[in-house]
Amino acid sequence: MTTAGASAPRGDAMYSQAATHSLADVHGAPYANQGYQPGDWLERSESSKKRSKMIVIGSLVGLVILIIIGVVVGVLVSKHKSSSDSNGNSTVKQTDPNDPSTFIKDPALHQSFYGIAYTPEGSQLPDCGNRLANVITDIQLLSQLTTRIRLYGADCNQSALVLEAIKQTKVNMTVWLGNYNIPTDNGAAYTRQRDTIQKAIQTYGTDHIGGITVGNEFMLNYLTANGGAQTPPNSPVGDTGADILIANIKDTRDMLSSMGVSLAVGTADAGSYFNTKVLESMANVHPWFANVSAENAAAWTASFFQTTDVDAANVLTNNPKMYIAETGWPTKSSDAGNASNGPGTASESGLQTFLNTFVCQANTNGTGYFFFEYFDEPWKDAQFGGVEGWWGLFTAK
Repeated sequence: MTTAGASAPRGDAMYSQAATHSLADVHGAPYANQGYQPGDWLERSESSKKRSKMIVIGSLVGLVILIIIGVVVGVLVSKHKSSSDSNGNSTVKQTDPNDPSTFIKDPALHQSFYGIAYTPEGSQLPDCGNRLANVITDIQLLSQLTTRIRLYGADCNQSALVLEAIKQTKVNMTVWLGNYNIPTDNGAAYTRQRDTIQKAIQTYGTDHIGGITVGNEFMLNYLTANGGAQTPPNSPVGDTGADILIANIKDTRDMLSSMGVSLAVGTADAGSYFNTKVLESMANVHPWFANVSAENAAAWTASFFQTTDVDAANVLTNNPKMYIAETGWPTKSSDAGNASNGPGTASESGLQTFLNTFVCQANTNGTGYFFFEYFDEPWKDAQFGGVEGWWGLFTAK
C-alpha cells in the first residue's frame, strides 16, 4: 500500500543477503514471479478525531458484540461514535481523567486480531499534525483488538508518541517501528528517521518494541523511479536498488549494536518486486489486487501465502517463519472506475465477508498477520485516489 511498514516475535532470525521470494503485489500488477526463493526478512542485531466505522467479531444487538465460539467467527461492520468529538475530547472514558491507564474497556471489543497496521493521524511531512492525546485514544482502542501493531515510518515523532501512549496506558502492546526510506532522496529520509528511532529507543527502551522495518515497497518504488514498474527486479537497475536497501538495513543493525540493543531489523515489499540479493519474510498479500471476490478472498490469501511464501521458506536451511505484513479489503472507492476489481466490490459488505472468513482462519492456523488497517487515511485518497484511502477498520473523523 502507499502508506509510509511488521513482523515476528522478537528473536526470530529474519534477514539475509542471499536470495528472495515473491510476495503479493498490492499495486495491481500480477501476482507473478513466484519462482523466487523466499526467506526471512529480519535478523537479530548484533549487540484523533476518529473512527465511526468499527470492525469487531461477534453478533450485533444495537452495538456490535464481539464473540469467538470455537473456530466460528462472525465479523461485523457497524457505524460507531468517533473516538473524539468535534472539540477533540476522547470518547474513550477513564475513571481518572488524568490517568490514561484507567480507561474503561468497551465490552464490544476483544483482542481478536493477531496484529493491525497503524499510522497515527497527521504523521506525514510537512504538516505533522499528530497529537499525543489522539494516539493515546488509538492505543486504548487498539489494545482491545490486538497486542501487536506495526508502523510504517518515523517522521513527525510517531515512534515516540506511540511508545509514550503505550507507557501511559500501561497496555500489553508490542510495536514494530518503521523507517520509510525513499529511493530518490540520496538517503535523506532514511537518515532522518533512523536518528528519530534511535532517540525513541534511548528514551523508552525496547520492552515494547518487536523490531524495525526499513522500507515498505522500497524495491517497487525504486524500480518505478528508475525505468518504470515493469523493470525486472533482478536486473542491473534492480541490483542497484537492492544494494541501497541492504546498506540501510545493515546501517540500522549497526546503529542498534552501537547502543547495545538487540532487535529484529528488516523490510517488507510488494510481491513481484523482490531482488534476489534480499531475503524477505514479510508478505503484502492483498486479494483485492489479485482480482479475487470477497467470498474467495480468504481462501486465496491462505493459498497464495502458503504456496508462494511458506512452502518456499520451508525448504531453506534456516526455515524462516513467514508473516503477512498487510491484508485487508477496501470499503469504497473515490471513483467509479476503481470501485470493482471485477468479481469483487469495494464495500463494507466486502470487508465484512473477508473478515468473517479470514480472521478465524488465520488465527486457527497460527498465521501471523497485520490487518490493513486501523482507520481510513484521507490523505492517501487525496494523493492517490481510488481505493487507496479506504481500508480502515474505523473511519477517519
